[in-house]
Amino acid sequence: MAFSSENAGFSLGRVIRNNRTALIIGGLIGLMSGGLFGLVFGAGIAVALSSLLKNALGNALNPQDAFFRATFTVMGKLAKADGRVSEEEIQYAREVMNRMGLSDERRREAMELFSQGKASDFDIAEVMRPLSALIRFRIPLKLMFVEIQLQAAMADGQVSEAETIIIREVCQLLQMSQAEMAALMARMQSQFSYQQHSYQSHQGGYVSEQELLKESYGVLGVAESVSDAELKKAYRRLISQHHPDKLVAKGLPEDMMQLAKEKTQEIQAAYDRIREARKNS
Repeated sequence: MAFSSENAGFSLGRVIRNNRTALIIGGLIGLMSGGLFGLVFGAGIAVALSSLLKNALGNALNPQDAFFRATFTVMGKLAKADGRVSEEEIQYAREVMNRMGLSDERRREAMELFSQGKASDFDIAEVMRPLSALIRFRIPLKLMFVEIQLQAAMADGQVSEAETIIIREVCQLLQMSQAEMAALMARMQSQFSYQQHSYQSHQGGYVSEQELLKESYGVLGVAESVSDAELKKAYRRLISQHHPDKLVAKGLPEDMMQLAKEKTQEIQAAYDRIREARKNS
């Protein structure tokens, strides 16, 4: 490729802009210790070190990597919480990987993380503290993380006391209050029941429409007596919190976008069921 002075100038300008603070500090230190030569040499060394540091931190402090790592290690911890890993819990982990469409390499990574989480001496703070620091002000991402873990805990039909203790620790490390945790658990329990009954209904089994309607309110986290305006507000808030593109922009691994889409579909279905029932009442 022929040399282009225009491209070279553009590249040099980009390097200077991205490392201007290091350039100034390194140049000043070099100037004081070695004159003009020291200025040039010090600036060059500072830029090189700055670039290396940014790359290292960028890899270590990647929200998507931290979310992925914490998701499967905590899932493994939950699976082993009662002393043994049930077939339902293993199946749920596999289903999550299938729904995410993970590549073979990524799936092996997820299974390795799941196994690490099952170790008796594994401390979830190792993965939760870095994640918490990265998503401290990203509430929708926190909610999505806990929702995934609650679904894992509910895979065998109930959340045991041992699993509740782990979920509580996860919420504390994410700086979520007990009230937020309780509300989320109640909503997820309704969502789990709604999923089970909807599947049963689609398979031709009998499910009371009244029961499905009651669970629909639970999915949206509102009482049956809520006004239409409050219902719509709750629905819009949940849809916004679970919007796949917004979550990915905030740090959700792109692998998990399908999980977010499924969440929005469930929220939409519950809202539509309530609206239809209110219209016909």
